Formats: sequence, C-alpha cells, structure tokens
Amino acid sequence: MLIIFLVLSLFLILFFIWVNWKIYKNNTINKQQTPFECGFDPKDNARLPFSLQFFLIVILFLIFDVELSLLLQIPLIFDFGLFKSRFIFLFILLTLLIGLIEEWRRGLLKWK
Repeated sequence: MLIIFLVLSLFLILFFIWVNWKIYKNNTINKQQTPFECGFDPKDNARLPFSLQFFLIVILFLIFDVELSLLLQIPLIFDFGLFKSRFIFLFILLTLLIGLIEEWRRGLLKWK
C-alpha cells in the first residue's frame, strides 16, 4: 500500500511540474524586448560615448586611494626615531606630490 501511495505521489508531483512548465512556457515574454534588470533598454545603442576625462579621474582616484591605504600603515611599521624611516616616509610623500603636480600641469584634473 505504501509503495502505491509513493508512486502515485511521484506521478502527481511530476504532473504538476509538467503543467507549471507548460503554463510558464506559454506566458514568457521575448527577452530581447524587455529592459535589463538595471533599467537599460536593449533596443538603444549599447555603446555610450566614452569619457576619457572620467576614466583618468577614476584611475587617479584608485592610485591615490591605494597609496593612502599604504601610507596609513607606515606609523605602525616604521620607527620614526630612525633617520632611515623618516627618509622613506618623506620619499613616498614627495613621490605623491610630484605625481599630483605633474597631473595638474598636464591639465588632467580639470573637468571640461
């Protein structure tokens, strides 16, 4: 009796899965005509104009962000009583300052 009940339950579950699949298959919308999850319309031009100025600002931010995260660890690593530690710290800051002045001189920081 238990085996008959399990077989009937299995067939009933498979039947409901098949009915659900048929209903879902008939009600699906063409995916090329609906917008993506982020809201972009696939019918429009997918290639937006590329802003080199925005790209340079992003790269500049990433570089200075990584360098800042390295600079915040320097007081924990070095003993500032030593001349060598002070010299390394000032060298890193001087390198950052020269890079910033060069980018300012080239006009990379001006938003057009």
